[in-house]
Amino acid sequence: MCGRYALHADPDVIALQFGLDALPEFKPSYNVCPGTEVLAIRQRRKAAVLRWGAGNKLINARAETLLERQAFRNAFLQYRCLVPASGFYEWQAVAGRKQPWYVSPRGEPLLALGGIVLLWQGVRSVAIVTTAANSLMAKIHDRMPVLVAPGSYDAWLGAGDASALLVPAPDDAMQAHPVSLRVNAPANDDASLLQPI
Repeated sequence: MCGRYALHADPDVIALQFGLDALPEFKPSYNVCPGTEVLAIRQRRKAAVLRWGAGNKLINARAETLLERQAFRNAFLQYRCLVPASGFYEWQAVAGRKQPWYVSPRGEPLLALGGIVLLWQGVRSVAIVTTAANSLMAKIHDRMPVLVAPGSYDAWLGAGDASALLVPAPDDAMQAHPVSLRVNAPANDDASLLQPI
């Protein structure tokens, strides 16, 4: 699953990693929540600002059923996107409560979350594709976003079936640490959310 993420990188870093000529105006955030506008990289390396989740629903799409669900099939085959992220949050069930963790890249400035672009009631929105957890994430949650490696950006953004990319990222591509429960409140949006506890 992917319920929140952070994107606070310098626009030049985003443009460099994703091979972009230009970026639209977007709001950096340490606590990007479903229902808000997010930066997405679409075909031909064009960046756009789209809503995350159609009508505050359809925020995630399970990799295992992308080709079976009518709502997702055409989007996956024709309208994939990349969602740049400095890292993402996931919640671990611990003693009757949920402990948030922050998961960030190792070796690259940013993660590329695999997404699809949906059209719902005339509005284009993004759903983030999720897959089974790798062994690092499995200690926290049984799902994780599909993370697209830089060498696979063109394959993800191109036309046709990209099912071969719907796999968990290697453990050594990321690192994780627990963070404050403050991330649970959408109003909290500052760098302290990323601090280990």
